[in-house]
Amino acid sequence: MKSHSFIYKGLVSALLLASSQLMAEPQPITSADLWQAARPSTPVVSPDGKQAVFSLTRYSMETDKGNADLHLLDINTGAISQLTHLEESESSPIWSPDGKQLAFVARRGNSKGQLFVLPMQGGEAKQLTTLPVSVSAPQFTPDGKSIIFMAQVPASFNGDFAALESELKQQKNNKVSAKVTEERVYRYWDKWLTDNLFPRLFKLDLASNTVSELTPGWQRWFSVGGGVDYSIAPDSKTLALSAITSEKPYNQLNSDVLMLKLDGSGDFTNLTSDNPARDANPVFSPDGKFIVYGAQERTDFYADRVKLIRHDIKSGKKTELAKDFMHSPADWQFSQNGKTLYFVAGDRAKQSIFSVSAAGGKVKQILRDQSNSGVRVAANNQLVFVQHGISQFPEIFKLKTNGKNLTALTHFNQDLQQNIAWGKVEEAEFTGADGKAIQMYVIYPPNFDKSKKWPLLNLLHGGPHGFFGDNFSFRWNPQLFAAPGYVVIMPNFHGSTSFGQEFAESIHGEHPTKPFIDSQAAVDFMLQKGFIDEDRLAAAGGSYGGYLVSWIAGHTDRYKALINHAGVYNLMGQFASDGTSHRVHSYGGAPWDGLDKMLQWSPAMHADKFVTPMLVIHGEKDYRVPVTQGLEAYGVYKGKGIDARLVYFPDENHWILKPNNSVFWFSEFHNWLERYIGKGPSN
Repeated sequence: MKSHSFIYKGLVSALLLASSQLMAEPQPITSADLWQAARPSTPVVSPDGKQAVFSLTRYSMETDKGNADLHLLDINTGAISQLTHLEESESSPIWSPDGKQLAFVARRGNSKGQLFVLPMQGGEAKQLTTLPVSVSAPQFTPDGKSIIFMAQVPASFNGDFAALESELKQQKNNKVSAKVTEERVYRYWDKWLTDNLFPRLFKLDLASNTVSELTPGWQRWFSVGGGVDYSIAPDSKTLALSAITSEKPYNQLNSDVLMLKLDGSGDFTNLTSDNPARDANPVFSPDGKFIVYGAQERTDFYADRVKLIRHDIKSGKKTELAKDFMHSPADWQFSQNGKTLYFVAGDRAKQSIFSVSAAGGKVKQILRDQSNSGVRVAANNQLVFVQHGISQFPEIFKLKTNGKNLTALTHFNQDLQQNIAWGKVEEAEFTGADGKAIQMYVIYPPNFDKSKKWPLLNLLHGGPHGFFGDNFSFRWNPQLFAAPGYVVIMPNFHGSTSFGQEFAESIHGEHPTKPFIDSQAAVDFMLQKGFIDEDRLAAAGGSYGGYLVSWIAGHTDRYKALINHAGVYNLMGQFASDGTSHRVHSYGGAPWDGLDKMLQWSPAMHADKFVTPMLVIHGEKDYRVPVTQGLEAYGVYKGKGIDARLVYFPDENHWILKPNNSVFWFSEFHNWLERYIGKGPSN
């Protein structure tokens, strides 16, 4: 009897084991998986270079929001401890110069984000500010006596926060909702810029706990996006920041590097007044003798190559570093001894890590593997950063400055990573417009069998001066698009960045032609492989990619389905966009000069040839491509009697950012494809 019981229990155990193994079988990625993933921020390295703090954001489908908690990372051992556990997010962590305190921004019961400080030896966080406005972008002064931060205040603000609180309460009761402007730039992305609010810098004295203003009376934007780039001098007497120096009505926006005194006078020196184009992201060298910043030359091309400039504080001499580098450096950091600069750059559809001598010279590639961001210098000749790829959730990694010993320091998404059946990713090259080589990523469905015929989805990126890289996207995820049974291609057509300035500029004045030729050639390239069903083709794109989808609708009937997210349809309508100054150059004409030339590149002028069903998706708060663009495309389709479907989000902007809206967006995307080209291999 005992033996039978033993056998029975063994059989049950074996069945349970087999069942668990079966349940653990990796499955194709779903839209819900995107919102289960933990998202680490840029690591902020301690003064001794041995630790880093970062915020880790997790999302809830129930609340439809994300929550970020602070974590402490031992860079040597990889040990991680969670520092905050509240249901309200903490962000913008900064170390005190002695490494004994950590300041950050959080609400914690306040209506606006305030400054808090946490002792690293143990204890509770202490609130430092109680202001009627939100605090952002904090930095300790190197002497440890103060914290600099930014806040948005009315133009009339005179330093009296009590009066400001009363004024803000009165504004809430204002019954007039009108927005009034005479400026060319009057809104950005999803926010209006007409409320007479301006960013200013403030200083919190830690000894007296008093706040004083560093930019009194300033009425200028640091950036239209609302953020600020600044670096404090090692002697704590000045700081360098980038700010918009253009005057109203802002016919052209130019940002310069300004050297600001920290005595509260607001006095500054413009270090780059000689350059009419954008200068940004100043960073002091450790010895305080130099500032390194990025400079562009052109005012009509937002993706103009960024040059790395070293400015000598004493002499004013400017030296271009990395002269022969064909890409645009970003997020540069000095080594601890100040002799080397480390930075990232888009590099042939990768986001790679590079270094260059602070004195100038040849650029060295340190890492070209997937996409890397937020590179920070740590002790023992190490770099720490966030890395992710088409088939890899983001995690924090470390690497020797010689490019060796790449090591994952966090594993927050390890279980999720292992439980997903990832589709194979290939990098391909084919011949496009003008006989140029075009790079492309190909993502296969998890169960791909080349002996069968598969539907093809051609993804077209936005910008157009951007690129489809080897990165994990939470908005346009090619693995998720491929998962139900589609071969997905992502061609980096003419106009894409990371392939050199000439390639990026090649579509100016003739917006769609070369990208359209490249997209056609990408499909032809795949058809030659023999496993693509030529009767089951679809194309999808967002922003400029949506523009290209509408252009495709009027120039070929080879596709069975089209998906247009936040896409430009009528070039005339783009003069309602949040940015119009560069469009005349991009389009080769304007409504007041060269109208016929401009209109020939407008998809709206080719509506008579539309035949392919189109899914149109747009958000009401999209000021980059105003919602009327999508509504007009949909209205024309319905007017012609062609199959079309409109998905409209009243609370989203150019991107779909809320978890539940995102899941719904992906379901609409996949349902449209399945309706017209099915899914999986042909029967």
